[in-house]
Amino acid sequence: MEKYLVIGDPIGHSRSPGMQNAAFEALGMGRPYGIRHVTPGELPDFFEYARENLSGVNLTIPHKLQAVQLSDRLSGCAKRCGSVNTLIIKDGIITGDSTDGYGLENALIHCFGRSLAGKRILFCGAGGAARATAVHLADCGCSEVSFINRTVSKAEELSAMCQRCSDGIVSECAEPGDEKKCIELLERADYLIQATSVGLKESDPSALPEKYFRPGMNLCIFDTIYRRTALQELADALGIPCANGKEMLVQQGAKSFELWTGVKPDLEVMRRGFDEGVTN
Repeated sequence: MEKYLVIGDPIGHSRSPGMQNAAFEALGMGRPYGIRHVTPGELPDFFEYARENLSGVNLTIPHKLQAVQLSDRLSGCAKRCGSVNTLIIKDGIITGDSTDGYGLENALIHCFGRSLAGKRILFCGAGGAARATAVHLADCGCSEVSFINRTVSKAEELSAMCQRCSDGIVSECAEPGDEKKCIELLERADYLIQATSVGLKESDPSALPEKYFRPGMNLCIFDTIYRRTALQELADALGIPCANGKEMLVQQGAKSFELWTGVKPDLEVMRRGFDEGVTN
């Protein structure tokens, strides 16, 4: 019987079922984690179903903002970032939490072996993925969290959130077409976080133009998309360290698992489940 679900619109690409069920099986708990397509209009009814029938839920695009309003309670993290990706359900009470920031923080440390304290972060994108993680990174002691985004007003909103969260943090914004400013931000960044949907399709170009990069930049690129993308190909060609979104999904999923069960799962088991998991 399904007691845990991942929901989204679309959702068929999700690797969460294989990853989470591998962790449950390793603890002798069977395979209680399923997958369901839920549209935004169906989300309120789904919450009522979950309240009576489920113990936990992961939410992905486009539900993370709407879930803030539908949850009975919010964790401090969910309140600060205004995003929910995990529901913890107990005695009919739904608590919304966000493990995305935790996932990105620990993915960066795992993939690149660097502490985040004092580091300069640059996001490409200011949508849901950036919103769910930028405030957490500001909380981690980063010295700068800046944004490149087509809609500057959205970037400025996130920038203000980061500055409220951490006194003295630097946060600037630029449009992707502002070559001079983008290169300036890239040259001083320690990490570029690609947090847009560009790259989900095989035909997608690089999220930022090739001319903005140079060989040997003192930069690590983390692409939140876990398929091979044009940006990842570009980074490899220029010798810039780069990782895809697999480790972030594993780390945020492991934190969700811990919130549901009180047990820290085996990350290697979850990584293997990610690689082997059937998604539909």
